[in-house]
Amino acid sequence: MRSQAWSATVIAIAVLAIPACASSPDAKPIDQQTISALEARIPTAQPREQAFLYAELIHQMTEFSMKQYAAGETGKATDLLKQIQNITRKLHLSMGDNNKRLKNAEILLRHTAFRLTEFLHNSSSDDRDVVEATLAQVNKAESETMLEVFHK
Repeated sequence: MRSQAWSATVIAIAVLAIPACASSPDAKPIDQQTISALEARIPTAQPREQAFLYAELIHQMTEFSMKQYAAGETGKATDLLKQIQNITRKLHLSMGDNNKRLKNAEILLRHTAFRLTEFLHNSSSDDRDVVEATLAQVNKAESETMLEVFHK
């Protein structure tokens, strides 16, 4: 009887955990409309939320840029990467002493840097300079965010 109860518990946990494992930041569809909505939301957000929202925007733009590059739209992908470089500067300016979800922003930026590294390995030699510059900016923003997390 105990083994049946134990088995039922294990199966229930496994069934409930599968959807949680299946969802990831990259699983949701990202398009230009989603990015524009997030961009519009940032200026109206509370200052303590803005750093995380900028990190989310950087992540979404990176994923969308990779999607465009894979579809052969290298010009649009390169333009997005240049926009990401500008947004990382805004992220730096938005960090203050009273930031909410700063650790989440740091984790998201680390994941974005990982994805940009993948992008760098898959890109052509013509596009590597822009990808490398963007990766350097994201790595710098991630490092600054991590220092702010430990500063508190």
